[in-house]
Amino acid sequence: MKTLISILVALFVVIIGLSIYLGPDDLSGCDTSPGTSKQCATADAIVAVSGGDTTARTQEAVRLYKNGWAPKLIFSGAAQDKSGPSNAEVMRREARDNGVPDGDILTEELGETTKQNAENTQNILEKNNISSVILVTSAYHQRRAGLEFDKRTSGVQVRNHPVSHDNQWSGLWWLTPIGWFLAVSEFTKIIAFYIGGTR
Repeated sequence: MKTLISILVALFVVIIGLSIYLGPDDLSGCDTSPGTSKQCATADAIVAVSGGDTTARTQEAVRLYKNGWAPKLIFSGAAQDKSGPSNAEVMRREARDNGVPDGDILTEELGETTKQNAENTQNILEKNNISSVILVTSAYHQRRAGLEFDKRTSGVQVRNHPVSHDNQWSGLWWLTPIGWFLAVSEFTKIIAFYIGGTR
């Protein structure tokens, strides 16, 4: 009985630890709209990277934009289906359909990995004199994306803000096989990031 309790406690600690570690949210203490504190201040742009539930990521970026968090949206991601438009272009169209003017949207259409998303987005940031961004992705991917953008976007303040719930991840991720696959996969990739083998 004691062994079972110990296993359950250890599992609980792992689940909570992974949930907190993988999905940092720098806006967690902020209101719906920007505030006066440094952490809750407006940014120059909101960056959303494609992958996983791209629609949920796009919608969250658009929600932030409409609530006044930044005057620009940047969508990053190559085409998953090479015969069609890039993921970034699909995200742009969805944002436009939701009332965002074309002039407020920038796209990076070549990035196929998180590392490439960050590297290619850096060119857009430099060209447009953007020095602060809010980075949006799925919660399981947020930590690694933040690490890549911090490393590859020189001189840019990056604040993390994950999608709270999408079609692959929620607060109950540990009840599904895909949840465990994503958690373990992301944690492994973070280890690879620290030893230099990033993707």
